[in-house]
Amino acid sequence: MKNKWVLFVASRYIFKGRGNSPVLSVLGIAVGVLALIVIIAVMNGFQLGFIESIVEVSSYHLRLESIPPARIAGVLEDVRSVPSVKSAVPFMEFQALARGRRSAQQAVLARGVPQDALEQDAGMKAKLEFEAGFFDISDTDSVLLGTELARRLGLGLGDEVTLFSITGIMSANEEDEGRDTFKIKGIFRTGYYEYDCSWAFINIENKNIFADKDNLMIGVKISSRFNDRHALEQVKKQLSPLPGGEEIKFSSWRDYNRSFFGALRTEKLFMFILVGLIFIVVGLNIFQAQRRAVLQRREEIGLLRAVGGTQRAVRFVFVCDGAIIGFTGAGIGLVFGLIIASNIPDFFSLVESVVNFFIGIVNIVTGFFGGGWAGNFAVFSPAVFYIKEIPSRILPSEVVFIFMFGFLSALAAAWFASGKTSKINPAEVLRYE
Repeated sequence: MKNKWVLFVASRYIFKGRGNSPVLSVLGIAVGVLALIVIIAVMNGFQLGFIESIVEVSSYHLRLESIPPARIAGVLEDVRSVPSVKSAVPFMEFQALARGRRSAQQAVLARGVPQDALEQDAGMKAKLEFEAGFFDISDTDSVLLGTELARRLGLGLGDEVTLFSITGIMSANEEDEGRDTFKIKGIFRTGYYEYDCSWAFINIENKNIFADKDNLMIGVKISSRFNDRHALEQVKKQLSPLPGGEEIKFSSWRDYNRSFFGALRTEKLFMFILVGLIFIVVGLNIFQAQRRAVLQRREEIGLLRAVGGTQRAVRFVFVCDGAIIGFTGAGIGLVFGLIIASNIPDFFSLVESVVNFFIGIVNIVTGFFGGGWAGNFAVFSPAVFYIKEIPSRILPSEVVFIFMFGFLSALAAAWFASGKTSKINPAEVLRYE
């Protein structure tokens, strides 16, 4: 840069300026960046947890339906030969009514899968956390229940549960009246309430239920679920020329729960906008501070212009001030935001401890006057939220975006505020000096 003096003057102005402390501006940018990183990390933790439960347990990355029964083995082999495919698992499902103790009943979705489903599907294995027992459906009369479903039915490991067919898929004897009894071999938790309170896994080899293979589907997992469109085309290309391939229906995870995923995206967008208002407020503060600095330094600006400084160079002095404020504030917010977001459970435990400490003091004081007793405070109480701990997920692309947002808001404010320098005439300013 030709005008090397610009950075020197800018640093003198910001660090040794008179009556124009940048501390509040830096803190404002830092708080905005920190808050946005932490809030978005927690939101990602909740949202991605739901999305991954849906994609890894329920809908799979790709789904194949209407498969001719005679072609099932061949289709499985052909699908698994596609390079981007990690696993292909056959499954069937039906609606049923589960009956537990004391005539407790609950509608369930019973899904039949192979006994080695978890060995084939690492994604589903990662999302199924067993609170009792394990994934054992080696016997055709074994069943795995969601933790909330088991609680509602009043059942535990080793108990028996009766399933009554709602859709008529059970082909039991007439005296069984379309029902079958299973022994609970595992109680699982996915973290997604809908699955934990209404899902059951059974063995797909149960002939009383899955004798008819017309409704069999294949769930496919690929190396990256975001490449589902390309992988879907590869699978179609592999299967379509084969006999019966034109009858198969193909779909991806984006086709399931489309409205739910759209709602999550909208929620995140509005959270970005609402928390981003912090940067607008801080940007206005920087704008006013820089305008005031320009007016206070009219004589100095006139002198710089008189000794050869161009309008662009003088303006760049104040833009550099804004860049230093933005970079410093965004950097501080980034560091502390990542530290907090990476240790969310510990951070919220600390906040709850501090708040409960003051609540305890208030309870002691009010106790002397016969006041009521306030309960303990919890940011995300398990009594209200279906979580064991507060999830957090940091996405590097979003962190970079937030950092640049904070930095550029300060830079833009300084740029617009420094426009006044072009209107200063050095001859008029220095006439009486």
